[in-house]
Amino acid sequence: MSTGPGAHSAPAPDPHDDPPTPDTDRKTSMFASLKVRNYRLFFMGQVVSNIGTWMQRIAQDWLVLSLTGSSAAVGITTALQFLPMLLFGLYGGVLVDRLRKRPTLLVTQSAMALTALALAALTLTGHVQVWHVYVAAFVMGLATVVDNPARQSFVSELVGRDQLQNAVSLNSANFQSARLVGPAVAGLLITGVGTGWAFFLNGVSFVAPLTGLLLMRARELHTVERTPRGKGQLREGLHYVAGRPDLLWTIVLVGFIGTFGFNFPVFLSAFADDVFHSGAGTYSLFNTLMAVGSVAGALLAARRGTARLRLLIAAAMGFGALEIVAATAPELWLFALLMVPIGLFSMTVNVTANTSIQMSTDPAMRGRVMSLYMMVFLGGSPVGAPIVGWVTDTYGARAGLAAGGTVAFLAAAVTGVILGRLGNLRLSVGWHHGHPQVRFVPRGGREELAPAA
Repeated sequence: MSTGPGAHSAPAPDPHDDPPTPDTDRKTSMFASLKVRNYRLFFMGQVVSNIGTWMQRIAQDWLVLSLTGSSAAVGITTALQFLPMLLFGLYGGVLVDRLRKRPTLLVTQSAMALTALALAALTLTGHVQVWHVYVAAFVMGLATVVDNPARQSFVSELVGRDQLQNAVSLNSANFQSARLVGPAVAGLLITGVGTGWAFFLNGVSFVAPLTGLLLMRARELHTVERTPRGKGQLREGLHYVAGRPDLLWTIVLVGFIGTFGFNFPVFLSAFADDVFHSGAGTYSLFNTLMAVGSVAGALLAARRGTARLRLLIAAAMGFGALEIVAATAPELWLFALLMVPIGLFSMTVNVTANTSIQMSTDPAMRGRVMSLYMMVFLGGSPVGAPIVGWVTDTYGARAGLAAGGTVAFLAAAVTGVILGRLGNLRLSVGWHHGHPQVRFVPRGGREELAPAA
């Protein structure tokens, strides 16, 4: 993302971001960034489009499962959708740093709309085959190579650096709020008139963000000078991240979690179909309940006004532990209830990682850094989804979910130890105002002088 003209980049934080800063360690109004007209247009357009996106996700997964009867095939579809990000994500970031964000988004959003409408036509006419879904997923993935970093970077052009944390959190709440509606509508459409109409409505939903982009006032954008075309820009971005341990290890952590812990289409469809022997309605219910927790997590982040790496580590460990517990849930109602805290912790990981990276990255590098972040976070699915799908098919849904949770928990623990050592910190467990408290304090320093968690 970018900041206003002449704005300085955010200072590089301590690996655990414990010392408060004027920009990140304060409470803020939960909906402060909605006061900005351009951001309101963007937000409202995304509300409609995100509902359509969730409808398509549910319909796509269920269509593949119904065509093949295989969780591995669902994993392959997910892999194909994120494979372009893995292959070309860094080049997408270089392009985003060179291009104007609003025209770029007009092109990418239009491409995704046409892809959804093409898949709808194939499905509604009864000609759809599983390879059609694979191709559509791959084409969607190609569009997101540029769309994701452009959309991430565009938010700060809409609101400026001061409200970046709030806007990122509201974007996440927006996306997850749509998860409350989209899966429910998709479930009704699938059982009532078929998956094709979900694809069609998703294609039509892109009219809303395209209209919002066209109505924005260019003079009110917080633009930065675009990076001129030149040699070595991709390598320059990689060297920048390599020299920043706080960025590097955050990206490594979300890579492990995104690759093995966030394969919800594989996990939840398998639990609905194989473990609890239910239909699309139960699959939609799982996604809806997870969205309830995700919305709560995003709104808490918007209110928090801070993005500390120690919160990221704790949330990631909690997320992994909850997945392991859910894998052992004996009853459908208990598994469904656990989707709420899993959604809350997953969103806390997502928002905290996203915001901490954006606020500590030089604006001229933000497109490349965010593309690397998105490439690792989303691009890990081509590796993880087929593996998790194979484990799920071979050893059962419970084993697949437990394995994903274990990887997430261990990755968070190891990353916390590494960042602690890099920052010369140690773990301190004690009490603060009558409450248990876990925090990192300087090695050899006095605990009572360390900032409270």
